[in-house]
Amino acid sequence: MLDDLTAFVTGASGGIGREIAYEFGDRGANVACAARGDGIEETADELGDQGLAVRCDVTDEATVAAAIEETVETFGGLDCVVNNAGVAGPVQPFDRINPGEFQSTFAVNVTGANTCVKHAAPHLRASDRGSVVNIGSIGGKRSYPNRTPYAASKMGLIGLTRTLAYELGRDNVTVNTVLPGPVEGDRINDVVQKQAELADVEHAEPASIGADDFALPDFLVSPEEVAEQVAYLAGPSGRHITGQEIAVDSGGTWY
Repeated sequence: MLDDLTAFVTGASGGIGREIAYEFGDRGANVACAARGDGIEETADELGDQGLAVRCDVTDEATVAAAIEETVETFGGLDCVVNNAGVAGPVQPFDRINPGEFQSTFAVNVTGANTCVKHAAPHLRASDRGSVVNIGSIGGKRSYPNRTPYAASKMGLIGLTRTLAYELGRDNVTVNTVLPGPVEGDRINDVVQKQAELADVEHAEPASIGADDFALPDFLVSPEEVAEQVAYLAGPSGRHITGQEIAVDSGGTWY
């Protein structure tokens, strides 16, 4: 159980982030539901007194600092940060992607995660069960054709996780990454459609996602399955798991 734990969950306006917020709430935690767009109020309302909606753009450090401070003022502390906010980035061959698209993908997927931990760190260190859970992707461990900014950023997130685990470990703060495989929802449907459209682009080799890429034929992962793993890592049974990448991917990665 996560009774009386306070979590700060980015990207909580829908999808995986919303399910993480609900899972934490079901286990007794207080949850600050953070995002830059609409939907966080709905997520927080579902949690009742355990929920708080906070506006936060992870690429804007001032809003991150303010959102974390509001969380601490409301709930009296902060024990867990879940860096779920992320962008899919462009779906194009590498030589058609401009530097700005690379930078904007990293700004959310890597720098944004680091910014959240930076401002949460004093509170996590003060907690007796501090934890950080980053939401990565199997794209950080296997080739993702036509997704170079995304795959590179998710590999970068793994490096960030391992380094933060070392730096925060002396204060008994754990840091891990959950690596989902293809997750049911609009995002994967959009990526599949964009991959198919590349058939008409010169020098592009459209990539498909199929059962042959995974150990399990039913390879699509539900947001709820990801949320359960995140809650486990933040809970008492995960206190000696740190610096790790935990794949929830139907056997899509093997190291």
